[in-house]
Amino acid sequence: MAASVFDSPLHAQLFPTGEAGRLFSDSAALRAMLLVEGALARVQAARGIIPEDSAALISRMVMEVQIDPGALAGATGTNGVTVPGLLAAFRAEMQAPEHAQYLHWGATSQDIIDTGLMLRLRQALALVETDMAQVLHGLARLATDHADLPMAARTYGQHATPTSFGAVAAGWGAPLLALVGELPALRDSCLLVSLAGAAGTASELGPDAAALRADLAAELRLGDPRRNWHADRTPLLRLADWLTRVTLACGKMGEDLTELAQSGIGEITLGGAGSSSTMPQKQNPVAPSALVALARQATGLHGVLQGAALARHQRDGATWFTEWMCLPQIVLGAASAARIARDLSANVAPDATAMADALGGGLGLIHAEALSFALAARMPRPEAQAEVKTLCRAAQQSGRLLAELAVEAHPWLDTATLFDPARQMGRAPEEARRFAADVAANVDSAP
Repeated sequence: MAASVFDSPLHAQLFPTGEAGRLFSDSAALRAMLLVEGALARVQAARGIIPEDSAALISRMVMEVQIDPGALAGATGTNGVTVPGLLAAFRAEMQAPEHAQYLHWGATSQDIIDTGLMLRLRQALALVETDMAQVLHGLARLATDHADLPMAARTYGQHATPTSFGAVAAGWGAPLLALVGELPALRDSCLLVSLAGAAGTASELGPDAAALRADLAAELRLGDPRRNWHADRTPLLRLADWLTRVTLACGKMGEDLTELAQSGIGEITLGGAGSSSTMPQKQNPVAPSALVALARQATGLHGVLQGAALARHQRDGATWFTEWMCLPQIVLGAASAARIARDLSANVAPDATAMADALGGGLGLIHAEALSFALAARMPRPEAQAEVKTLCRAAQQSGRLLAELAVEAHPWLDTATLFDPARQMGRAPEEARRFAADVAANVDSAP
């Protein structure tokens, strides 16, 4: 297998990342860092820190020069970071040492790498948001179309009470809708520029380093942290947390779809499923299983990333290296999960017959709770519960329907209502419609 499924041509359709995959290549990382260097030169020239003609040449060259990532491998292995080798290669390409000397003036490697990462994360968030919007609109359609379709709710894997398939779809979408709502504040508070110099003191960044940092933030359309965050990884942790929760929300959908598609249940169709190499009858829930796998990976990597945030002193190489190993996988996992969930939400469909069969099976025991509350109208609640337990045991022992036994013991019961799943879904239909309305009101079709 490949070192990462996200870089594997073999697994590209199983774990698709779309355009997000291109953001976490070596070439994309170098391009982002060079864009930061160009922006830094421009704002420094505007404040008279470096000559304007030098800044103009640097700014032009960062758009033209192409650096081979492989050529920087030796320097990166020696230095632990890419920036020294990148600067040397770029200065050589400039062929203008009188101007190249002003490249990277007063900055440190972490400023450039972290700010470049933020540029890529900004794009990644936009791509994930776009797919999430389509997931939400797909789930909203399911919620609307099937708000009144009864199915068995399950707790601990067992039939509980009736719900609706529309409410189930809404349950998949609710955490995603909340996550979309968090994005504006997350972008404002966590997509930040970094400009603090060698030890975070900004000692070589001119007489007004705070203003220069604000200028760089405005130039790159990133937030100004108004502080040094070299050793405080909170912005990246919060972004990773959001992305992990996206993956987990999609994973929950995958778990349920896998269960609902399994033999003996079969209450949904996936609109295309995987085949077995040897068993022709099988239609494997491949996409839902991929969502579950991505969620499990994200959970583990998120824990590692949190542990790595214990940065020592003003900068910690081990923290940084761990981020480089974990964060791209978390980002691409979320991008892949959102893309898979997008396609699933457009193609999954309920099997109303199978759902009705499940509700009608089990001797009607799924209506036991409703029966106990009906009896509680004429007897204390504990007695009503005890009576229903007795009736349930009698149904299981005799093989007779719970409704038959209940009406024999309590002729006054309205069994037509009590044992009609369509009339025992509580607020499930309303919850489904409310979710669909919230999506329509809060999520653009194309963010």
